[in-house]
Amino acid sequence: MAKRLELTPRLQKIADWVPQGARLADVGTDHAYLPVWLSLHGRVSCAIASDLRKGPLERARLTGRTYGAENIDYRLCNGLGDIRPEEADTIVIAGMGGENIASILAAAPWTKEGSYTLLLQPMTRSAELRRFLMENGYAITREALVRDRGTIYPVMEAAAGKMELTLGQLYGGAKLLQDPLGDRYIIEKIIRLQGAVVGLSHSANPEKADAVREIITALLDMREEWRHANCP
Repeated sequence: MAKRLELTPRLQKIADWVPQGARLADVGTDHAYLPVWLSLHGRVSCAIASDLRKGPLERARLTGRTYGAENIDYRLCNGLGDIRPEEADTIVIAGMGGENIASILAAAPWTKEGSYTLLLQPMTRSAELRRFLMENGYAITREALVRDRGTIYPVMEAAAGKMELTLGQLYGGAKLLQDPLGDRYIIEKIIRLQGAVVGLSHSANPEKADAVREIITALLDMREEWRHANCP
């Protein structure tokens, strides 16, 4: 009997959002835990597990062999560079910085054409990713927060479309007013930004400090919105 594969909370949230029968492309797959789990549970019709480096791709193949997963194509490529638009309808880009996710999408403009489902999970710089999506023909259709090993991460579902986000939404989440972790997520961002203001206040760049203060004000307003939405 094949060993049982358990996903981390972060990957499990992404797995929960993958449509049944999807043709999946998991970019930067590393160990390929996500496509292997989805294949074992009959959730995908086929999957591409891609990575930029040979080492992670070999680990991905080992995961597939260990758990007996089928219907997975292990592919060495940079982002979506060697994945054809017709090969996938659901694209996962997770476990990397928001700026890296944005650059992968920018290099594959076909992702904002047709009906692709994008499942994105930035580890850092989520505001940069939300801004990129807003300015480049994508819309966030849903967003959720996941606590994994003590850290809160956003998970986004996006597709072709238009959206306008406020400054608070760029930094505090596009669709998180009902999320139970929303208050903690916003508070943690405010604390980090307050630390940045202290450093900038002693630098020769007061304009940047003012810009950070503006973000903090927007996040404080968002926190009040969250409290009104969740605290009777």
